[in-house]
This record gives sequence, C-alpha cells and structure tokens, in this order.
Amino acid sequence: MVFAGAMAVAMAVDALIGWPSWLFARIGHPVTWLGGLVNAIDTSWNRSADPPALRRVAGVGAALLVIAVTAALAWAIQAALGSGWMRVFLLGILAWPLVASRSLHDHVAAVADPLASGDIAGARAAVSQIVGRDPATLDEAGIARAAIESLAENASDGIVAPVFWGALFGLPGIVGYKAINTLDSMIGHRTERHEAFGWAAARIDDLANLIPARLTGGLFVLLAASPAQASACMMRDARRHRSPNAGWPEAAMAGALGVRLSGPRVYHGSTADEPWLNAGARDPDAADIGRGLKLYRRAMLLLAALLALLAVV
Repeated sequence: MVFAGAMAVAMAVDALIGWPSWLFARIGHPVTWLGGLVNAIDTSWNRSADPPALRRVAGVGAALLVIAVTAALAWAIQAALGSGWMRVFLLGILAWPLVASRSLHDHVAAVADPLASGDIAGARAAVSQIVGRDPATLDEAGIARAAIESLAENASDGIVAPVFWGALFGLPGIVGYKAINTLDSMIGHRTERHEAFGWAAARIDDLANLIPARLTGGLFVLLAASPAQASACMMRDARRHRSPNAGWPEAAMAGALGVRLSGPRVYHGSTADEPWLNAGARDPDAADIGRGLKLYRRAMLLLAALLALLAVV
C-alpha cells in the first residue's frame, strides 16, 4: 500500500526533526494556513445579525468548502507525483508537517520536567500551552492530569487520526482530516458565536475521529503493563466522557497508568463538573507523565511499524 508507506515516512521524519522553529518563523505551518482560511470565512459568513438557522446553514457551507478545497488541492498535487518508491517518499514528505508526534511529546515533557523539580509555577505555565483550563486553579495532581489527558487525546487527534485517513486516501485524506480538525478547534465550540455556525464542524469532526480514537485506545491497551486493567477501564469509562471520542484514549491511558483522569475542572472561571475516569484510582504525579510518555512512544512506534509492514506486504 503506497499510502501506508507514505504515512510511515511522514511519522519517521516528524519523529526525527519535528517542525523546526526556523522553518515555522519563515513560512508558518500548514495548520496555521488552514486557520487563516477558517478565520476569514468565519469573519465573513458568521454574521451575528442572522438567525440561528441561517448561521447553521452558513456553517455547513463553510465546513464543506474548506474541506473540499483543501482536499482537492491535495489530490491535484498527489496526482502529479510519479510512481514507485519515489512517490511513497514524496507523499511522506508532503504529509510530514501534518503529523505532530514530536511536538506533542515535547510539549507534554515540558510539563513533567518543572513539575518533577517542584516548580509548580513553571509547570502551570507549560501546561497552559496545551490545555484550555485555568492553570492557576491546578495543583500538582491537576497539572499532571491535564498533561496526561492532553497526551492521550492528542495522540488520537494529532497523530493516529491524520495517519489513519492518510493511509486510506493518501495526501487528500490527511489534508482533509486536518481541515476537519482545524475547523472543529476554531469554530466547533458551544459558544454564543459558534453554537449554530460551528455545528457542522463539530459533528464532522466527531465522525472523522470515531475509528481513530478507538484505535488509539486499543494501542494503549495492547502496550500497557496490564492490558486487562487498561481494557477494563476503557470499556467501562470511555462513554462517560463528555466527548464521544476522547474518552477512549483517555480511559485507556488512565487504566494503563493506574491513575484517575478527567473530573471537575475550571474553564474561564466556571467549573465543569466532569465525571472521573478510573474513579477509584490514585491521582497522577510527574512520574506518571513520564510513564504516559513512554507508553505514547511505544504506541507511535508500533503504529509506524504496522504502516511500514502494510507497505511491503
């Protein structure tokens, strides 16, 4: 499978070099380009004077337009490439910026290091880069929970899902997924401005992540020190999460590490009373972030190996 091999190449390149800061400073990143497009459409089409029904229709059109335009451009580029292993390599290089495994690892590790040394202020500053909850309200356990939850959820959204769709459809698959995910992250929120306009973006994202989220949870279960414990937690608690998808990797990670995740948290001064995942377990600490990162690395290595195997069989 050419596309599976290309995704293995993309994962390998990202693991080796990530997205260099000097390159970001010069040209930004494909996701920021997508973000600019979504923001422009949101500003132009999402008019507060329009009734909710019209704003929902506009949001459906906006989501379909962004996905169609970006996927069509990716298809045109893919169609222009040659054949054989050179095509695999070129597709992998083009897909590489859309796989965020190294960036996720580094951002989560940046939370673990100051937390382990007792620098709560530094750990709060680091965790605020990857989660939306109020960092000032987080104690040591809250910081560790936030980092591990972000690691588990973004392993699905940031790596497994784009690679999954890329392995199925090549460059249009991974680019189309990133368009979907960017739409959801920017306009898929249940706020006054985006409740109607972002409805389609949120629903499409839920559908696109349905299989990858469960696949990510399965990888964590398979590689856990106690697969039975991780599996039991995932099957019991995944559906308790507010998200139809994020609960699967998060519950699997909670069971694999033997800690409790989720639970009440504060966003912009308001408390969200979320249920616990693995409720009877202990609270996590800095060492558990390290253990979570180790499980994450093993899961991503297994995923890349499976893709490479599909490419040569």
